[in-house]
Amino acid sequence: MAARINKKRSFLFVSKVLGKHIPVNPYTPLLTGAALGLLLYREQLRASPEGDCCTAGTAEAITEEAVAGARPQETCAKGRAAGAESDEAAARSEEAGSTAAEQAELLLDRAVRGLMHPAYAEEAYRDLVAAKLVLPRPALFIGFAETATALGHSMYRLFDGGAAYIHTTREDIPDLQSVISFEEEHSHAVDHLCYALEPSLLSGGEPVILVDDEITTGNTVINIIRDIQSKFPRKEYVVASILDWRTGRNLQTYGELEKELDIRITSLCLLQGSIEVSGAPLFEAADAPTSSASTTRAPVVASYIVDGMKRLPVCSIDSLREINAAPYIRGSGRFGIRPQDNTELDRAAANIARKLRTMRGGGASLVLGVGEFMYLPMRVAAEMGEDVFYQSTTRSPIHPGSAPDYGVLSAEAYPSAGDPGITNYIYNVAPGQYDDIFVLLEREVPASRIQPMLDVLNRLAGRRVHLIVLSGEREREAEE
Repeated sequence: MAARINKKRSFLFVSKVLGKHIPVNPYTPLLTGAALGLLLYREQLRASPEGDCCTAGTAEAITEEAVAGARPQETCAKGRAAGAESDEAAARSEEAGSTAAEQAELLLDRAVRGLMHPAYAEEAYRDLVAAKLVLPRPALFIGFAETATALGHSMYRLFDGGAAYIHTTREDIPDLQSVISFEEEHSHAVDHLCYALEPSLLSGGEPVILVDDEITTGNTVINIIRDIQSKFPRKEYVVASILDWRTGRNLQTYGELEKELDIRITSLCLLQGSIEVSGAPLFEAADAPTSSASTTRAPVVASYIVDGMKRLPVCSIDSLREINAAPYIRGSGRFGIRPQDNTELDRAAANIARKLRTMRGGGASLVLGVGEFMYLPMRVAAEMGEDVFYQSTTRSPIHPGSAPDYGVLSAEAYPSAGDPGITNYIYNVAPGQYDDIFVLLEREVPASRIQPMLDVLNRLAGRRVHLIVLSGEREREAEE
């Protein structure tokens, strides 16, 4: 745990599997999202009507082909024969459903092993992705900004079909209209927006899967369900999280909302428990290092890398009312994606990683995502070779400290490149811990705005800082 600098909530659980506040093996957060996806898949199998031909057909394909990495084929029967043929079909359906459930449990065991032992995270993640699971029922995944954008994307990406994904954002994009909006009451930045380019993304009746890293009271979930239900009513919601700490009165609120709105809410989590927090954090100045003591400055190399992804030509306005006209990546997840969009991102991650591997000096490397832009940098880090770690910058203010088992040992603060009116932080990176630090930007920002972050990073890197600006237009390199 760590202490937040936030009067609304004084504590924070610092996750070792999320890739936000602590550098991690990039396969660990990818596997975390995939493990939540397995919980959803298992839940849908259990809820599917017995003998459902679509579910049975998909399950049968998973059993026979998934381990070998082949794409499962849907084998729904259009009709059933009478008599003995009907009995045989029913028996096959029941057996296939049972086998699919067993396959899900086997994959879940591998996921847990990979999360418990990071050395097996890559193997476990590749096993899960190779299964090419297809959800028995279509679903829309919504990841919460900023911490759970990659978690939700990883959960969605486990499935080879039957899913769509979008994440909320705090970006102000006046060219677009937010289809839903809600507040995260305990947060330092309460407002969430959601820019779906396709109105049909939310207009269906499929279950909505709400993904966050941690559920403490459930109030944020209630707020977004109310807003969605008022505009895009449906019958079913699933709340997926790494941690679920709801107890007492907070456990009852979902049930009350179910009755009020005539909906069903299912909770899925990797860890459930209860917490009790009392008092307020007290830190002495000597116990709260806020900047690195290193005076060595690593050189900064800026590279513009063409990623091959489509761009969305819209501008943003920051808290200082300044406009950035640089386009966004269309398929990042912020504007909604479907399975047919996955190949573009997969190809981009592989191409970027291949270029960045040639820039490494041979020692440990850190790949940094920025704010909400987490998933693509995470995927890039996963393909950059051995001894590569991943984490993201954050806008969450946290007290650093030196107590045993405390979650944040060091903190670096600087004005956000995307919005100088907002302070960003990099936690738990010591000077010289990594030879190379790669920071990936989704869109170009003025050099004067990125300089404060570079002034922090060039004190932390042992050899070189690589500023990687992803581009759909040009490619160049310059050394500071």
